[in-house]
Amino acid sequence: MMNKLDSMLANEFRANEPGGSVLVQKGEKILFLKSYGLADLETGEKITGKTLFNLGSVSKTFVSNGILILHERGLLSLEDSIIKYFDDFKNREISRKVRINHLLSHTSGLPDNRNVSENFEFFLTAKDRENFEPVKLADGLNFEPGERFEYSNPAYNGLALIIEKATDQPWQEFIRENIFEPAGMIASTITNGAHPLEGVAHGYEFINGRYVESDYGEFPTFAAAGNGGVWSSVLELAEYEKAIRGNKFLGSDLTDESRSLFIPENWAGPLKPFIGYGWFIGDEQLLGEKNDFGVRFVYHTGDQGGFRAFYITVPGKDILFIGLFNRPPENLTGIIKTGITIFQDNKWLDDL
Repeated sequence: MMNKLDSMLANEFRANEPGGSVLVQKGEKILFLKSYGLADLETGEKITGKTLFNLGSVSKTFVSNGILILHERGLLSLEDSIIKYFDDFKNREISRKVRINHLLSHTSGLPDNRNVSENFEFFLTAKDRENFEPVKLADGLNFEPGERFEYSNPAYNGLALIIEKATDQPWQEFIRENIFEPAGMIASTITNGAHPLEGVAHGYEFINGRYVESDYGEFPTFAAAGNGGVWSSVLELAEYEKAIRGNKFLGSDLTDESRSLFIPENWAGPLKPFIGYGWFIGDEQLLGEKNDFGVRFVYHTGDQGGFRAFYITVPGKDILFIGLFNRPPENLTGIIKTGITIFQDNKWLDDL
């Protein structure tokens, strides 16, 4: 059943080079779990299903769920204007207009005015606060909050800081206690300054004929954990999905809301809304073309340094498809399409 996917991955990743790990699960049964290549070129450590990879922007789903947990507990509201948490914006009208739900859905209009390329060394170690500070200095918004979608990494640095303001503890600790532990994600971790010293894959990029390390210390924004600081494995992400569906850390109403389209009343974007709270919904953005599989894909992808990731679930069909890689695959979209085609060929996407 999965030979086509295995063959494609085996041709992509050589045994003595960086590679990745891929999992396919239907219901409670793991139907495909294979790893390819090396986690560390210096030591020769092989990648396994337990290898921790940096998740890149898949990390944002943890931040989003952290915010939703606090909303459910009455410690904040998704309708809160962010001036409640940041009263030092240069233009205070900006912070009055933007709400937490705008940050969650990338519809805030806040400009990403960080000059990362011109301040490369600073952003190598800049954490959430340093990455969000430039946003506070903006003279105006790129558009009125809710009008359209514009992906924002600093928005999630801001959300991480809001968790800290609402809980009076490091947001990484809050996620560990309230998501990792209930989900049984015992090995997963979150960047909080230093790069994890062991038990993680190193990220690589192929430059001038050789693999060059590209992760913490070489690539900026790794320290900015709210936008991409979670490290996990395909097996522990499977536990994460199980915990989400089983409402182990968040009730069903907010879980469903997070995985449903957020449609602001003033939406005026060129495309129909395609995002909820921390999750993308549909398939056109995922596959780069319009498709009609008749199901609702819920997903996020990640791209940071040499790491690439995808996390795709079809909640209505109990399907989970995860790929974590420590170098950019040559045909990541092809890998995703191959997996989804297998689901379709096996009629997993058909109505029951």
